[in-house]
Amino acid sequence: MRVLLDECVPRALRRELAGHEVKTVGEAGWPGVNNGALLQLAAQGFDVLLTVDRNLEYQQNFSGLKLAVVVIEAASNDVAVLRPLMPAVRKAISKAQPGVITRVRG
Repeated sequence: MRVLLDECVPRALRRELAGHEVKTVGEAGWPGVNNGALLQLAAQGFDVLLTVDRNLEYQQNFSGLKLAVVVIEAASNDVAVLRPLMPAVRKAISKAQPGVITRVRG
């Protein structure tokens, strides 16, 4: 899968996603792009957006979007907090469907 790490996701977590093609929003050239535009850009070159933004689904319209979104719900976006959730994140990514938001709770 081609996975885009949202700006709020620590870059260090890319090592936890071996077997996937992973880029950050910055590497894709989209730092500071707002969520609506980011979703549209990401849908053109990625399969999954990985984020910790819990409000994304309430702020954007996902109907017809050719991108899956995996939201990590944790106490913080600190790598030490998120790393134990990565097995569940990998599983969610492997089952991700376009236009569907999957939540991984910590």
